[in-house]
Amino acid sequence: MQNRTLGKNIGGQPGPQVSALGLGCMGMSDFYSGRDDIESIATIQHALDRGLTLLDTADMYGPFLNEELVGKAIKGRREDAFIATKFGIVRDPNDPTKRGVSGHPDYVRKACEGSLKRLGVETIDLYYQHRVDTSVPIEDTVGAMAKLVSAGKVRYLGLSEASGATIERAHAVHPIAALQSEFSLWTRDPQTNGMLDACRKLGISLVAYSPLGRGFLTGAIRSPEDFEADDYRRGSPRFQGDNFRHNLELVDQVQKLASDKGCTPAQLALAWVLAQGDDVVAIPGTKHRSRLDENLGALDVKLGAAELKAIEAVFPPDAAVGTRYAEAAMHMVNV
Repeated sequence: MQNRTLGKNIGGQPGPQVSALGLGCMGMSDFYSGRDDIESIATIQHALDRGLTLLDTADMYGPFLNEELVGKAIKGRREDAFIATKFGIVRDPNDPTKRGVSGHPDYVRKACEGSLKRLGVETIDLYYQHRVDTSVPIEDTVGAMAKLVSAGKVRYLGLSEASGATIERAHAVHPIAALQSEFSLWTRDPQTNGMLDACRKLGISLVAYSPLGRGFLTGAIRSPEDFEADDYRRGSPRFQGDNFRHNLELVDQVQKLASDKGCTPAQLALAWVLAQGDDVVAIPGTKHRSRLDENLGALDVKLGAAELKAIEAVFPPDAAVGTRYAEAAMHMVNV
């Protein structure tokens, strides 16, 4: 397994080593149809067997169910896993469609205690603020997170979908090890909105979620009808109407490039993300062992300068059509 360093510690020393490819566990419990806890647990354990260490979850996935699932999967294998979880998006278990955001210090402490219990661990390796609460100064939220580090309940801190300015303010309170953001061939926001520049200025790693474009870049999705009725992608702008047809043409070109390279489209897309810098880690999600093995094959795909240029010609930063979230959720990113 290839490893990469995650940010820096207090004093500027290198942060922890994690696998270059992690495992996003969200879809095992929520948002995508076809839940199968037995196969999902087997997939997490297979990942650990293959040397993958970084497991990504959040309290809002389910809500709460995904942390419990991960906890079951790592029982007896805590030393093999680097556990990242998140707080900040508040959902009502009785009506999961409702959303709120909280960065209040009291909530930070309460959320952490809940995650520790559900995961069955004494310490969370990486604790993210899932979305920035604009009603609470980031200094107050990160200050509360820093107290969790002092108490031994959390090892490292992260932010998700925070703007460059917010990252700098947060890092001044306590070192931020990682920024999590959607980043892939069809979502290049961190490269264009100042996120990645701020991270590199401060020595913060970028953890790329949805590096396969929510499955679209694999080439397996050919029609909106490929999604089950309860799959949230049915309501995502990039997967609708003319947007879908335009974006599918881009994926067809990626498939040709992958064929020429002798790898799958998923492997090419992941290799591209990893080629953006040694400070970038990708966390593709899957709930199937076979897909996990395919994704790990991306580690053997090396892209030269000419190949990266060819991919860039097919998929420049503004190539994809449609916002990555519905309008109601876009105000929560790059805050």
